[in-house]
Amino acid sequence: MEFTTGGQLEIRISTADVGKRVSVRRLTAPGSREGRFTDTVGLLESWEGGVLRITRRTGEIVVIDEATLVAGKVVPAAPTRRRGPATSARELQEVAARGWPALETGRLGDWTLRASGGFTARANSALPLGATGMPLSAALDRVREWYHARGLPALVQVATGDPDEDARLDAALAARGWTDERHALIRTAALAPLADTGADTGGVLLSREPDEAWLRAYGRTSASVADAVGVLTGGPSVWFATVPGEEGPAAVGRCVVDGRWAGFAALTVAPDRRRRGLATQVMARLAERALDEGASAAYLQVETGNGGAASLYDGLGFTTHHAYHYRREPQL
Repeated sequence: MEFTTGGQLEIRISTADVGKRVSVRRLTAPGSREGRFTDTVGLLESWEGGVLRITRRTGEIVVIDEATLVAGKVVPAAPTRRRGPATSARELQEVAARGWPALETGRLGDWTLRASGGFTARANSALPLGATGMPLSAALDRVREWYHARGLPALVQVATGDPDEDARLDAALAARGWTDERHALIRTAALAPLADTGADTGGVLLSREPDEAWLRAYGRTSASVADAVGVLTGGPSVWFATVPGEEGPAAVGRCVVDGRWAGFAALTVAPDRRRRGLATQVMARLAERALDEGASAAYLQVETGNGGAASLYDGLGFTTHHAYHYRREPQL
C-alpha cells in the first residue's frame, strides 16, 4: 500500500471500477478519526447499496461499508506466479471436473449441471464455462428446476480465473440474492518433486477401489455411501492409498491421473497419528504411481482457512493458481 497517514488520503475509485483490482483503506471504527486503519487489496466484485465487495487473492470476500472508506485507488493486476505448471483456469476446471465426476450431468449451453445425491458441492453444482444461450434469469430458473427435481439445492461454482467474466457472473448472482459459501483454492505443483521428498513410501498400500476401512477413515460419506463411492471411483485412472494402523487406517488419500495431470484429494490422517509425516508419505506414494502413468503436473483443491493443509502443501511446493467458491440459491 502507498497510503500514508501523513499525506492526503483520496478515494479515487467509483462504481465504474467494478471488475478492476483495487486497493482501499478504511476505518474499523466508523465516525471516529482515531479508528484503526485497515487495508484491503483485491478484485472489486460489486459496489451496490453503499456496500463494496472485494475478493482477495486467497478467495476471501471482504464486505466494506462505503461510509468507512478513507482512500481507494485502482492498482495493476497482480503478477502471475509461474512456479507451478503453466495452464489456464479453464483447463484446470475441466480437469478437476473429470477427476471428481458427478453421477449425473445435464447441459445448459456451456454450463454443466452436476448431481450426485448431495455428496460434496463439487459433484452437486453447476459449472459455468461459457454462455447458456439465454438471459441469466431464465438460465437460473432452469438450474433451480433441474436441482429441485433431484431434491437438491441449486449451487453455482464461481471461479476467479477470468477477472472479467467470473466477476460479472458473481456480481450478478449476488445481486439476485445467491449467497456465497465454501471458498476454496486450486493449487498446482510439479509432480516429480512430490515423489522425491525422501519420505518412506514402502508402507503405503495402493488399490483401485476404496474398502470399508478406507471409507471410514475418510469419513465424509454421510449423504450416501453408494453415491460417494460412485464419485470417488470415477475419473480416468483412480488410485486409493492407505497407511495401515492398529485400529484402522492411519492415513488415506486419493489420486486421479488424467493425461499430464495428477489430482490429489481425500487426504486424511487419523487425529492421533498427525504430525508424523504420514500425509507426505501418502502424497509421495501416489505421486510415484502417477509418474509411472506419465503424469507430470499436480493439482489439488483446498478450502481457505485450512491452515494445516496450507502449510503441508506450501512445503510440498504447491502454489495457488486461482480461487473459487459457490453461490447458493436464495431461500424464498
